[in-house]
Amino acid sequence: MKRRDFLAGSAALSAATAARAQTAPTIQPNWSSLADAYTVPDWFRDAKFGIWGHWGPQCQPEAGDWYGRQMYQQGNSVYDHHLKTYGHPADTGFLDIIGTWKAQAWDPAALVRRYKAAGARYIVGMACHHDNLDLFDSPHPWNSTRVGPKRDIVRGWEQATRAEGLRFGVSNHTSHAWHWWQTAYGYDAEGPRAGQRYDAARLTKADGAGTWWDGLDPQALYTGAVMAPPGGFTTIAQTDAWRDATSGRWVEFAPAANLEFVAGWLARQRHLVERYNPDLVYFDDYGLPFGPVGLEALAHYYNHAVGRSGRTDVVLTGKNLSAFQRQAMVEDIERGFSDRLRDEPWQTCTCIGDWHYNRARFLDKSYVPARQVLQRLADVVAKNGNLLLSVPLRGDGTIDSEEERIVDQIGGWLATHGSAIYGTRPWRIYGEGPTGLSGGMHNEGQAAKLGARDVRFTTGGGALNVILLGWPDTPVTIKALGTGAAGRIERATLLGGGEVALRRASDGLTLTLPPAADGALLPVIRLEGAGLA
Repeated sequence: MKRRDFLAGSAALSAATAARAQTAPTIQPNWSSLADAYTVPDWFRDAKFGIWGHWGPQCQPEAGDWYGRQMYQQGNSVYDHHLKTYGHPADTGFLDIIGTWKAQAWDPAALVRRYKAAGARYIVGMACHHDNLDLFDSPHPWNSTRVGPKRDIVRGWEQATRAEGLRFGVSNHTSHAWHWWQTAYGYDAEGPRAGQRYDAARLTKADGAGTWWDGLDPQALYTGAVMAPPGGFTTIAQTDAWRDATSGRWVEFAPAANLEFVAGWLARQRHLVERYNPDLVYFDDYGLPFGPVGLEALAHYYNHAVGRSGRTDVVLTGKNLSAFQRQAMVEDIERGFSDRLRDEPWQTCTCIGDWHYNRARFLDKSYVPARQVLQRLADVVAKNGNLLLSVPLRGDGTIDSEEERIVDQIGGWLATHGSAIYGTRPWRIYGEGPTGLSGGMHNEGQAAKLGARDVRFTTGGGALNVILLGWPDTPVTIKALGTGAAGRIERATLLGGGEVALRRASDGLTLTLPPAADGALLPVIRLEGAGLA
């Protein structure tokens, strides 16, 4: 793409946005207006824990993340799976996977009831992934009410969530579809079909005559070969050329060669907000996508909230936000940690397996265990954040028995220890311990190092909660709570387990816990007294 083309496209989008802004209500699509109007709502700060239905047609093959993109990358294990299971991607593409996805066993009401019992205070349903199939009744023709399950997936999540009295959110990942899908226009670099283009490069609307996708244009799904090199994609490395060379992030700019996609993205996002009234919108973007168009989407969401309730009592998340952007939206740290107690409320999103269902996780019992999920929850909440946890669904819409076990264990812990999580606020410091955690995304492997000497603090109901990230078999001394610290400790209670012996000295507060009961996870000690919280 030539720079002058990109600048011309950006100018056209900016002019269109400026014209619309002249008649826009209340909150204008600029950072100053958005920041002035916005405060993170208390419902989000109190909720602390949400569960995510990160589910769509890419779960149908049960082969893990980014199936739609990676099935077109020769040399990738997903490509190999597709070749063996479905055939060559020049013959059987992702479009055909959508046709096999029926969601026949999906029962959102039963799932949401289980997630509520697990302690979730908000539920998020995926509205559209990078695969560009909307999972709601959308102006985009490729949506789940017309193809695949022929059901309004977002409406199903929304109705089930509202029925249980929980907050409802949606995730929108589709801004990346225009470059994410370029692999589908490539070809094998070697082998018996080398040079033969994959299905996206050959299919037209006419090819659908008499098929299940009759009347739909495959190019509207695959977005068009707007950035494909003249020689196509011949290596996995080349297919990652859409990352920023300096930061490694996915590009968020508007494609000058495909401004129609950007306009469609905005129309779909506005429709999603107006039709389903989500309390939370998750953008899978660094900041906001498409420059001024992203700002327009954010302003529209907040204005819609004001029109419904009189205030901006909703949440929109983005990643790697600047300090000023964090005044207007909530930062999400994907599969990572914060290394500090943050002034602004934030969220981390993670998953007990792959983002898209991978049957291998069930077979080899490699899901993230409940104990590690709760360690993450305690760490995040102590640092002024929320945890959004994905529980992968199979293509048919069910979760497997291992996932059920983990979800139920989380719920069991929160049933006893939820007073140290829900509605709490951070203490003066987030905690202490031998395990240092570096901040940033995609570094959650550090969680394996956390243990009983790592302490996290929350406050609520006039008490100080001490959460140990493991069950100690010897006394634990907490330096931050020595006699030099402000406040008087009058009582220490193990939530779910009675009194705790304590000794307070200049070097810290020493707690002696009883032996862990079978199945015990993280102990929480409630400290009561004067001046603690």
